[in-house]
Amino acid sequence: MWMILPQTSLLQSVDAMALPPDQEKLRNFFDRKVLEYNRPSFIKDDPVCIPHAFSRKQDIEISGLFAAVFAWGNRTTIINKSNELMTLMDKAPYNFCLHHTAADLKKLAAFKHRTFNYTDLLYFIAFLRHHYERNDSLESAFLLAPAGQDHFIEQALIHFHVYFFSLDPVPARTRKHISTPWKGSTCKRLNMFLRWMVRSDNQGVDFGIWKKIRPAQLICPIDLHVARVAKRFGLLDRKQIDWQAAEELTAWLRTLDPADPVKYDFALFGLGVLEKY
Repeated sequence: MWMILPQTSLLQSVDAMALPPDQEKLRNFFDRKVLEYNRPSFIKDDPVCIPHAFSRKQDIEISGLFAAVFAWGNRTTIINKSNELMTLMDKAPYNFCLHHTAADLKKLAAFKHRTFNYTDLLYFIAFLRHHYERNDSLESAFLLAPAGQDHFIEQALIHFHVYFFSLDPVPARTRKHISTPWKGSTCKRLNMFLRWMVRSDNQGVDFGIWKKIRPAQLICPIDLHVARVAKRFGLLDRKQIDWQAAEELTAWLRTLDPADPVKYDFALFGLGVLEKY
């Protein structure tokens, strides 16, 4: 079993130039796991394959948002339902959201994924049309706080939630599909979406098409699987799986890589979901 690090070692400055031997060993192990999963072969079996079907920036953003929002439960089902929606949108989600007719919307009436239904879909499309009529990219929907501000992503997600539900009327049932740190949510799916849009490397999984948010600012997506692995390795002490847990885990990961802590999402996800560690 891997050595569990004492909590005092988890709090050292992200500016530290060297890590204690045990922490360095853990970083090397996680780095190997990142290389194992952060590669093109990962794409086809993950919801990130949905935006990878597109080349236009806005299509990537819209399809990625839907795939992330749908991302709970079985991954094959998530991918199939996301593909179903993209097909109903004529495989051109940006054009569909901007230029749909009433008849186009009726084609979507039977669409459903778990608790996400036609009412929710109509509001999402209305919001996307509202936003893209005024903005070139969905990135601006997250940009409220100054780029260097502490807790930037927390404030960005709170702003996005308020902005997303600023149209009138808002179906009460739809609010559950966009989470917010303000209510303590981990915002796992939105943090995953931000990882897709913001991170950039040579591996081809994440897109890196958003430039005003830095990878160093991202928060690691966390769910029960990731939390289980994090606790087993001594990366997470908090019992509740909430926004504070996401911040605690990310702060620890920043000690391993201050510039790109969320790359370790690949390691934690792979160990937790694929290897069932």
